[in-house]
Amino acid sequence: MNYIEKLLTNVSIDSLKLTLLRTAYVKKGSFLAQFDPRIVILWYSIFAILPWFVHNTTVLLLFFFTMVIIASLSRISGFILVMLSFTTFCNLISIIVLTFFLGGDIEAFLAILTLTLKLVTVALASVAVFASLDPEKFSDALLSFGLPGQVSFGVSYGYRMIPILIEEYHQIINSYRLRGRIPKKKGFLRWRQLFYMGKIAVLAFYPMILNTAKRTRTTVEALEVKGFTYALNHPEAKKLKLSYLKVRTKDIVLLASTCLFLSISFYIGSIYPL
Repeated sequence: MNYIEKLLTNVSIDSLKLTLLRTAYVKKGSFLAQFDPRIVILWYSIFAILPWFVHNTTVLLLFFFTMVIIASLSRISGFILVMLSFTTFCNLISIIVLTFFLGGDIEAFLAILTLTLKLVTVALASVAVFASLDPEKFSDALLSFGLPGQVSFGVSYGYRMIPILIEEYHQIINSYRLRGRIPKKKGFLRWRQLFYMGKIAVLAFYPMILNTAKRTRTTVEALEVKGFTYALNHPEAKKLKLSYLKVRTKDIVLLASTCLFLSISFYIGSIYPL
């Protein structure tokens, strides 16, 4: 019971808000943040696509352990890692249940386990990249690749809306808590209190979406008054906006090291296949 109370005390809206803000905006000391965002996106594309075409478990394990190291260097939030570990554990439990209790064998279990390994590898690479790239740099990299300006701005604007969404959501939940009443009988393992908080969390979504839509419309009108659409379609303005993006020596070293790592991984996988 004391453990449940401690868990409920530590897991709050404020702690989740700070965790998401640190994940989206705190980039200091991150390994991938020092490279050009275009190179980082290319690096991510390799480890987000290539694992799906690899069936050698040895190579996948090398990919996985490398992504663990990259994720640790990227200073990913502990809450996100705990959630990723929890979902992976639940996935493994469901695999065991579906495989051995529904007439499966060890070969089916290993096949699904390989799929899980690919998912975790791609997830670690995704979290490491998006926790390291600044929203503005990420959108500029997409713009330099030829994506429409509205798409690249939408990505950046989505990042910028994270604090507003969290703050709006927190205020709505507080208003529900002020007008509501926590169950007096908490029940076994506080299930009544958990159900009450979950109900509030669901009910708060619609007002949050409505308020965010109003804020978005105001933002769009302000941008159009300042000539946002013209700046996106003007070549000189686009060139000036992307002038700071430069591929340096360490960016080339990153890609070369990645290619070397892939070669070594496939070579080891051919010698010690699993």
